[in-house]
Amino acid sequence: MRAIFGIVLLLCSMCVHAAPNEKDAIALAEKGAQFVRAHGKAEMIARINRKDPEFNQGTLYLAMRDLNGITIAHPTNALIGKNLLDVPDADGKPFRQEMLALAKGKGSGWVDYKFRNPQTGKVEAKSTYVLRVEDVTLEAGIYKH
Repeated sequence: MRAIFGIVLLLCSMCVHAAPNEKDAIALAEKGAQFVRAHGKAEMIARINRKDPEFNQGTLYLAMRDLNGITIAHPTNALIGKNLLDVPDADGKPFRQEMLALAKGKGSGWVDYKFRNPQTGKVEAKSTYVLRVEDVTLEAGIYKH
């Protein structure tokens, strides 16, 4: 009986820690947009940069970029203040340019590219939901397994 209980606990813990999906990324970006409208960009920038768990859930996190391509908020603080528009992904795709074009055009949508997963250390397929809010983009990406 103990063994069965242990297996059930293990399976339940695996369900709780399921990989984020498209719905989770959209929800996080929309939550960020609501926060910006209610509290302003400066407070959102502070929350993202200090890795507030409300907007940073491990591999799923919120980032902010201005419409010139400069990263203004990111949990990886080394990226803040940098314009990486011309830095392609592992396959040579200028994905950040695509993100900005999407934000300036339709205002929201998905961009697929390859990126190093901080949990595995491997370059993996990633899809990021981009949402324009005022004069910035909010970005929430998921790794495709």
